[in-house]
Amino acid sequence: MENKSESMERKPEWLKISLPQGKQYLDVKEIIARKKLHTICVSGKCPNLSECWGRGTATFMILGDICTRSCRFCNVKTGSPQGIVDWDEPDRLADTIEGMNLRHVVLTSVDRDDLPDGGAGLWAATVRRGKEKNPRVTIEALIPDFDGQEELIHQVIESGPNIVSHNMETVRRLTPKVRSRAKYDVSLKTIEIIAKHGKAKAKSGIMVGLGETPGEIIETMDDLRSVGCKVLTIGQYLQPTRKHLAVKEYVSLEQFQLYRTIGLEKGFQFVESGPLVRSSYHAEKHV
Repeated sequence: MENKSESMERKPEWLKISLPQGKQYLDVKEIIARKKLHTICVSGKCPNLSECWGRGTATFMILGDICTRSCRFCNVKTGSPQGIVDWDEPDRLADTIEGMNLRHVVLTSVDRDDLPDGGAGLWAATVRRGKEKNPRVTIEALIPDFDGQEELIHQVIESGPNIVSHNMETVRRLTPKVRSRAKYDVSLKTIEIIAKHGKAKAKSGIMVGLGETPGEIIETMDDLRSVGCKVLTIGQYLQPTRKHLAVKEYVSLEQFQLYRTIGLEKGFQFVESGPLVRSSYHAEKHV
């Protein structure tokens, strides 16, 4: 019988990708660097970067690149941003959306537990400025949990994003091991607040391959549907470095397809399920 730890060292063929290159990639990367912005597309070495940029979609990370939390799956730097907020960032990002001729933008951020409002004010300013300068662009706000504070979540929603998402990341049992401060029920509450507000579509995402069972994934689907979540993404967890959680399983293509079928049967409007799926994958279709 094959040793489990040895099998985890070898990625399936469908996970072996070529990193983006070429003039378009370099031109866009230069624009982003010049504007002093952060994109998950580049920093996260997203496998779908070329495809998304080609469709006029990009994912930007606001509020800096230092997170106050230290989740064991995430490669974003962790530490104290010392309360610093770059209030010029919304204007630079709005200019970049225009310069890249983007049709759809996904915004995400580090957690900013060092700020009294968790960064909600800058979140709202970024969405508003992006829409003012680019009235035809659609925006998804992939927000932190803001500790489940309804007034802060509403502040982001009222700024006008078309979709507001918050990732569960994993199943209930594994949440304390995978996420540093976030709690499963607080994340569910966050999604419920988004759905009940009614102005934007509620969306969430989870990773597989961390040791969860199919039954636990289905239980998470049920929990999400019970609070009004309409869009779900399911993707393969990949270990960023040896210091992060190890991959327990490379989920088969057939299992991903089964999850998609089950999700649609449970009433999700959209289910993106596949090994290379990330939160922003095909995001422009979910509006």
